[in-house]
Amino acid sequence: QVQLVESGGGLVQAGDSLRLSCAASGRTFSNYVLGWFRQAPEKEREFVAAITWSGGHTWYTDSVKGRFTISRDNAKNTVALQMNRLRPEDTAVYYCAAQSPVWRIYRQNAYNYWGQGTQVTVSS
Repeated sequence: QVQLVESGGGLVQAGDSLRLSCAASGRTFSNYVLGWFRQAPEKEREFVAAITWSGGHTWYTDSVKGRFTISRDNAKNTVALQMNRLRPEDTAVYYCAAQSPVWRIYRQNAYNYWGQGTQVTVSS
């Protein structure tokens, strides 16, 4: 049974930084892509970033490029999302997700497993 558990959310001010972490367990993730999505109030859930577990390839949505960095620690089975220069529009529940086999990086329906989410609130 795959489990994804997010942590690190909170309330910050615009311009601050936060680091989200996703602990993955239940199987070997070498053939997986791990991604982060977010859902703001009254909006659709959207792709934020993703990374291959073994190769380190990354993808980002345009609005976070240059501000967010996704990384993985294979030894600890974790994926992190470092978020810098946060903006009020980054306010959302952030979800970790895992996909295998890999076929569509940006589409949420391609991801097989999801965490419970962690709230990020950025005040202006």
